[in-house]
Amino acid sequence: MITPKQRAYLRKLVHDLEPIFQVGKSGITPELVQAIDEALEARELIKVTVLKICEEDVRSVCEKVTSRTHSDPVLVIGHKFSIYRAAANPKLELPQK
Repeated sequence: MITPKQRAYLRKLVHDLEPIFQVGKSGITPELVQAIDEALEARELIKVTVLKICEEDVRSVCEKVTSRTHSDPVLVIGHKFSIYRAAANPKLELPQK
């Protein structure tokens, strides 16, 4: 679990990131969850776009992805959300708790 101070720091970092995944009509598939899990291990902080053709809303997609990848939500705005999970060898240094 990340603190509000850490979340604020991550929000600054996520601003410049481009989305690397899109959730579309097929929704959250096991393949998508696995790919997001691998990306979190490599990058720690990622941004995902939920397309308008997706049957679920952005917040519910974010909740499902974070629960399945054991990550923390950072930011949900419009059709995009960002999530964070510390890697085994952390690349990002968060402010102390």
